[in-house]
Amino acid sequence: MAAALFRREFEERNAPVHVRSAGTGAWDGASASEGAYLIALENGLDLSQHRATLLTRALVAETDLILTMARHHRTRVEDLGGQGKTFVLGEYVGRDGDSAEVSDPFGGSLEVYRETYHEIERMGSLAVEKILEGLRENPG
Repeated sequence: MAAALFRREFEERNAPVHVRSAGTGAWDGASASEGAYLIALENGLDLSQHRATLLTRALVAETDLILTMARHHRTRVEDLGGQGKTFVLGEYVGRDGDSAEVSDPFGGSLEVYRETYHEIERMGSLAVEKILEGLRENPG
């Protein structure tokens, strides 16, 4: 859901930013969960073509900025070489403590997925603005 939201935000702003999704514990090739698919659809996003990708050292190396949902994800990314370019989404936009993390809705009710979606949406909009500001200040 996060990658689809970010893609839409950048596309709406005609920003030349490439967004990828990869998980620290993803099952390579798995489709989006039913809950994620349905809540994304409710919000105008199509996850029907989404396939999970396992995060690798190579993906980390070719990426400029990595935003994670939780601190333990950040730790794993840093273990793969992502030091200095990996941030928990909430911390990236100025939150601290538990409010900086986005809980994983997997296995939860549609309402849990809906709450997670809206949390990502709120933080994601702030993150997109911060990213675009950085690009304006340091083009190329």
